[in-house]
Amino acid sequence: MSVTLPAVERPSEAAPPRPLVRVLAVLALLFVFLLGVNGLGDGFKSLGQDFLDSFFRATSNPFTGLMVGILATTLVQSSSVTTSLIVGLVAAPLNPLPIANAVPMIMGANIGTTVTNSIVSLAHMGRPDEFRRAFSVATCHDFFNYMAVAVLLPLELATGFLQRSATVLSSYVTGFGGAAYESPFKGTLKAGLRPIKGVIGFLFEDPRLEAVLLIAVSGILIFTALILLVKVMRSTLQTRVELFVSKALDVSPLLAMLVGVIVTVMVQSSSITTSLLVPLAGAGILTLYQAFPITIGANIGTTVTAFLAALAATGPHAQAAVTIALVHLFFNVTATLLIYPVPAIREIPLKAARWLADAAVRSRRWALGYVLGLFYGLPALFAILDQLLS
Repeated sequence: MSVTLPAVERPSEAAPPRPLVRVLAVLALLFVFLLGVNGLGDGFKSLGQDFLDSFFRATSNPFTGLMVGILATTLVQSSSVTTSLIVGLVAAPLNPLPIANAVPMIMGANIGTTVTNSIVSLAHMGRPDEFRRAFSVATCHDFFNYMAVAVLLPLELATGFLQRSATVLSSYVTGFGGAAYESPFKGTLKAGLRPIKGVIGFLFEDPRLEAVLLIAVSGILIFTALILLVKVMRSTLQTRVELFVSKALDVSPLLAMLVGVIVTVMVQSSSITTSLLVPLAGAGILTLYQAFPITIGANIGTTVTAFLAALAATGPHAQAAVTIALVHLFFNVTATLLIYPVPAIREIPLKAARWLADAAVRSRRWALGYVLGLFYGLPALFAILDQLLS
């Protein structure tokens, strides 16, 4: 009579702890992101003077630059990608994008990033009361950013205060005692780009074609790294994000803004923060007044990505990369200080959002027309008019 003994469960090989895996994944994705930014600058450098001159002339009109920033961000659904590309162009070793041309593009990216939560709110269209709450919370972000641009873009064109302030501060950040700041990632990034350039050079012999392909590959690296980075951090921090937001409902507006900043830095996407508010508003869990300061905080928190991109900047234009990153921060902070503290001014985007939500509930075509027209139609129209007039 044989006795079958229960199988002894062998201890499985020690698997790396999940938190460690996620930390390593975040670090690897950050490296890929910075690699893409660095490759972008090298690609534009290789294209030559004529191409860069024509590109800069195309963006020398501030209103065209603004529309380019809006349209680019709405197409890729991420201001992080747009601002990272702008930082790469500003830091290009050969004839970089002038900071004055990049400032309106940064402002446009700020507007374009709000399209995501506006689109998310359209999912509530079947339930009028729910849609009214969700759409008003989504569009208050739009109106806030348009107000900020309407005030600060003319002021910047007249005085250059954002660029001047950022340039002064960046000189302290990137240089000490007359010594230029050298990024610690410089050698590593160059080594990482070497095999990519080698493969491209092996496949193509035309230098300009190689440069175009390097730009395309770098753009794909930036976009892919940011998308995966957002997913990894969202899966890791989703519970904490919801906890932060729920706590922000019962605190002061200043602390609610701070929650918006922290959550956005944690998940590396203002779209995630603001899009999380939309269903909560639709369900009646939070009001427009509660959501508004969190949205403004998300606006400030999203500027961290431009600083990460500036880490990849090397050479004589490294300070310019830091400068445009600081312009992004100063723009959002200044807009907050100008709009939020004064009740009469603060009510403007809130009233506009409520009015538009009421109109959208009466006719869904208003909602669809608003999203398509504001984020896609208007920038395209400005681009066409600019070409015709020039």
